[in-house]
Amino acid sequence: MLTINLFNGLVYGALLIVMCSGLALIYGLRRVVNFAHGSLYMLGAYLGYSISLHSNFWVALVAAPAIMALFGVLLDRYGFRLLQDRDPLTVVLVTFGLLLVIEDLVQTTWGKSNLSVPVPEALAFSVDLFGTPVPAYRLSVIVIGLMVALGLSLWLRFSKVGLFVRAASTDPVTTSMQGVNTDFLSAGVVGLGTALAGLAGVVAAPFLSLSPAMSSDVIIDSFVVVVIGGLGSLAGAFIAALVLGMVQAIGAVYLPDAAVLLPFVFMIGILIWKPSGFAGSRT
Repeated sequence: MLTINLFNGLVYGALLIVMCSGLALIYGLRRVVNFAHGSLYMLGAYLGYSISLHSNFWVALVAAPAIMALFGVLLDRYGFRLLQDRDPLTVVLVTFGLLLVIEDLVQTTWGKSNLSVPVPEALAFSVDLFGTPVPAYRLSVIVIGLMVALGLSLWLRFSKVGLFVRAASTDPVTTSMQGVNTDFLSAGVVGLGTALAGLAGVVAAPFLSLSPAMSSDVIIDSFVVVVIGGLGSLAGAFIAALVLGMVQAIGAVYLPDAAVLLPFVFMIGILIWKPSGFAGSRT
């Protein structure tokens, strides 16, 4: 029982890595707290559902994030770029309004009923893990989460564009003075962050039911992860996502009545110990 719960906690932590990477990237460069990020995750899941109906899951895994990336570029151009220098309350109201618009769009297009995406046949089997059978698809979710974490880390650390992203997240004015087109860079980063939210939605679709309420189920945990990890810090978000997944898994076994509160208790404890989070506010 504990093994299964720990495994499921690791799966959820890996999903949060994909989800929160986009949230941390967007905040790190645009300094916009995107309350609509959960609805972007939901929209990606529904797009993946529709695409998989007309083709297959693997096409949806590529096509849905690509569509979301384009949407993210438009969102930056006509939304986040205008919000960058506004007061936090305005940002909260606009992004919360965007959340409501996307939720209404999803309900109008796909309805309010729960939907599901079948597990792809190639992964529809179980694997023995320390004597306990676990679904192969959930193992693949862990692999995807680790690949995203590794890929983003290598990109930010060793690529020229990654260097520009880290510089712009620290001092956008000086970076712009050095000849970097920070608006173009930010559009790309928001597009990538939105694509990652869409990817998380597609990946979650085969083992979590799709509903218009699914955005609220994940956005709270996502913000807990980003705050614990350090606003704008990818490395901190990776660590916090895995830790939070395990905390929830252990809480579900030993403290089932208080499992919902554990992420908040954990967040309060971390912020008392280190207000800047695990890794501060660096990208």
